[in-house]
Amino acid sequence: MLPTALITGATSGIGRETAKMLADLKYNLIITGRRLVRLEMLKKELEPTGVEVTPLNFDIRDRSATIKAWESLPENLQTIDILINNAGLAAGADPIQTGNEEDWDRMFDTNVKGLLNITKLIIPGMIKRKKGHIINISSIAGSEVYANGNVYCASKHAVQALTKGMRIDLLPHNIKVSSVSPGMVETEFSIVRYHGDTKAADKVYQGLIPLNALDVAEAIRFMVTRPDHVNVNDLQLMPTAQASAIYNHRAQ
Repeated sequence: MLPTALITGATSGIGRETAKMLADLKYNLIITGRRLVRLEMLKKELEPTGVEVTPLNFDIRDRSATIKAWESLPENLQTIDILINNAGLAAGADPIQTGNEEDWDRMFDTNVKGLLNITKLIIPGMIKRKKGHIINISSIAGSEVYANGNVYCASKHAVQALTKGMRIDLLPHNIKVSSVSPGMVETEFSIVRYHGDTKAADKVYQGLIPLNALDVAEAIRFMVTRPDHVNVNDLQLMPTAQASAIYNHRAQ
């Protein structure tokens, strides 16, 4: 019987590439997201690899919808070996004094509450089996703060704190807890952040080569293929042209 991984936010970017990577490692997959058509397309793409792919279409910010989706799974699919908490976003790039409250809610409801909503449902099974691996997709913004990143940075600092807290609380139960903290990754991230303004999004990566989603998925591959006695607490990776959340080098 193949192991099972659940990946949130699997419709694009890091989540999608991670699903492809775990299918290659022969994990059955539960893929979640708000865009049903994309979930179904990914299912169709991955099933020829010989793994079972189950899409769950719901908004992770909605606790009742998350519970309903989880409870819709047959019992055999509720045995989760790896949980990838990938669903997350940045919304807006304003100084705190002019920030949009709806953007704030969207970030905390997705990046923090959404992570908690799904993790709370999966942890009991891992505790019962004394085995499991939770990987939270964080960011360099979880350890550094930059101008106009205020609330997004706060949400990712919360992810880092939750990761450390989970690791301590789950230590007696033999459950691994990790985080991945990328710098600039060219996905839909900046398009979402700038509310669909592609010109503003393009400027984020101008003059340098950012990471891509596959780079991050390969880092996750390293984490999930370590021996049982090895846990990678946090893996931080950035483009060569980026030294921190603030400092980068762009070609003139």
